[in-house]
Amino acid sequence: MRAATMARLLIAIALAMAALPVRAFDHTHAAWTVLLQKHVVVLDGGKASRVRYAALARDRAALKGYLEALSAVKPGQYAAWSKSEQLAFLINAYNAFTIQKVLTRYPELASIRDFGTVFGNPWKDRFFTLLGRPASLDGIEHDMIRAPGVFDEPRIHFAVNCASVGCPMLREEAYAGERLEAQLEEQTRRFLSDRSRNRFADGRLAVSKIFEWYRKDFASGYRGIGSVEQFLARHADLLADSPEDRARIRAGALRVDSLDYDWALNDTR
Repeated sequence: MRAATMARLLIAIALAMAALPVRAFDHTHAAWTVLLQKHVVVLDGGKASRVRYAALARDRAALKGYLEALSAVKPGQYAAWSKSEQLAFLINAYNAFTIQKVLTRYPELASIRDFGTVFGNPWKDRFFTLLGRPASLDGIEHDMIRAPGVFDEPRIHFAVNCASVGCPMLREEAYAGERLEAQLEEQTRRFLSDRSRNRFADGRLAVSKIFEWYRKDFASGYRGIGSVEQFLARHADLLADSPEDRARIRAGALRVDSLDYDWALNDTR
């Protein structure tokens, strides 16, 4: 076959493939919801949760299928989605690939940090593919979700889950674009109402280290809020029980301290 003919044939094949419909992505993330509802145990009236990793390990085929669906999404598909669909996709991807990472060592680990903070770092290792390229958990969170001017949504810190007790709870359902606002708001209320992570006591406001680590995210102008203190003041009713204590938080005249972060694996065992 002549070179010119071969070139035309290859071009025709490429055009035909490009014209094929892209498989629709399930924006309800139903497969992920099924796994979460089976294996996430909600505690303390909905303020915390634990994961049945042992049982989830037996459901690896279903988890693998969902992860493959995430990895199959093309950059062009993602770009065509709404912002809420994109953000829901990224949060679910972060949480699901974190579960996968834990299962590679489970039950021989007591904390996700047991993977190492230099070699084997669970957040920096590129152990999966997303949007057509090797990806890491840090890449999802810091380079995509937290990229300035993209989402500018501090409540994601109550949704992404690092497989640790100190982290905001792993939600018992997938995030979905059409319901994302309500889901993020509920996660915020759940986390701030959890007295093991955030509390006002003895004249002192003590909150999760998340507010220290990601201070600039809460000071970026979200809904007119310019500081962590202002964010906490807006949610004073969740942080304290008495009207007097809530008023003190709203006044913003308190020192905000950070509680120790519990890196123990969020396992049910």
